[in-house]
Amino acid sequence: MNFIHALNSAWRERDSLLCVGLDPDPDRFPRHLKGKPDAIFQFCAAIVDSTADLVCCFKPQIAYFAARRAEDQLETLIEHIHRQHPATPVILDAKRGDIGSTAEQYAIEAFERFQADAVTINPYMGHDSVAPYLAYSDKGVIILCRTSNAGGSDLQFLEVGGERLYERVARLVSTQWNVNGQCALVVGATFPGEIARVRTLTGDMPLLVPGIGAQGGDIEATVRAGRTASGCGLVINSSRAILYAGNGEDYAEAARAMARSTRDAINRHRLSG
Repeated sequence: MNFIHALNSAWRERDSLLCVGLDPDPDRFPRHLKGKPDAIFQFCAAIVDSTADLVCCFKPQIAYFAARRAEDQLETLIEHIHRQHPATPVILDAKRGDIGSTAEQYAIEAFERFQADAVTINPYMGHDSVAPYLAYSDKGVIILCRTSNAGGSDLQFLEVGGERLYERVARLVSTQWNVNGQCALVVGATFPGEIARVRTLTGDMPLLVPGIGAQGGDIEATVRAGRTASGCGLVINSSRAILYAGNGEDYAEAARAMARSTRDAINRHRLSG
């Protein structure tokens, strides 16, 4: 099953648009995990196992693993998700962006080494830097469009040929790059007006939406701006608010409670008027 099919199945079968971002910070781990050589894996695996039935996918951020020399634990974590929760796709949040020959190596890293189902990439260098990922037709390629950080406006709001740069990205991806039907776009929850604009430009293309929870994005505004006619089309990510909902030995149970609350808040607006 390719990424888009798996995502559609998860939306339908889990009744969830929630994605849990896996951004492990050992300084914030419960005391009983600190100092353990595989603490990052243990922490994330417990979160995964406690929330898998509530989410449409998981999104590990590679920097949080690489900074701690824990890429091996990332590999083990993705293996664990595929083995224990095989219907749950994994997005590797890497935001890669480089010339074609280097992009080929990054694509191998994401899809062959880490066995991710999708990867986030930066389109700034154009189509030839994206093409190596698109060559994996069963994998998802999730392209930065209108990011959730305030500084994104420095470039993404520039006028280019009568449209904003983020609009050009959305149009290029939906009309020229998505030949295999595998693409999605990153559009931040902090900008619901731009979510609505991207939805208009791209039809039912999936949108990965960071920025709720700790970043302050509004759930109702996000869902109303980006949902498709069927009440799907969104992968709404929450990371820190769920991961660190508790700091004791019951942290996974606290994460589950927060994930359930967030999923339910999203669902209240999926099919409402």
